[in-house]
Amino acid sequence: MDLGLPGTSGIDATRQVREVSPDTAVLVLTVHDDVGYLRKAFDAGARGYLVKDAADVELVLAIRQVAAGHEYVHPRLGAALLGPAAAAHVGGPGGELSEREFEVLRLVAFGYTNAEVAAALYVSVRTVESHRAHVQQKLGLKTRAELVHYAREHALFEDDDHPTP
Repeated sequence: MDLGLPGTSGIDATRQVREVSPDTAVLVLTVHDDVGYLRKAFDAGARGYLVKDAADVELVLAIRQVAAGHEYVHPRLGAALLGPAAAAHVGGPGGELSEREFEVLRLVAFGYTNAEVAAALYVSVRTVESHRAHVQQKLGLKTRAELVHYAREHALFEDDDHPTP
């Protein structure tokens, strides 16, 4: 679903589709890189929200996740939903996490591989590995499993908050 449809808005069209066919999963693909539009789309019944400049692999992932009954939010907007204040309050003995480290933590906790995190954030795998190492150092954690446990324990997301690839 595009938000800029002729004659009606994509928000209204999404709402109408969901009223007529509640089992239809709607994925919004839009140029609007804005949390306000994201919230309106989900309030109207969308199951996913992706910005058009996303990589091809991300589009395929979003379609698969929404078709499988999960929700999908473009990672850049997912982090924005939480805002910088959320990242500023996550830390451990090694210090507080930066916004980017927080994004990496959430995506790793959702089950993304380093390569998938790199593609989602438009950075190299080496950069993701570096951020992940900093997160582990700051939080005093050693493994991916400990990162996931930490994220769950500190309620950084709910199981249905974002799909697991």
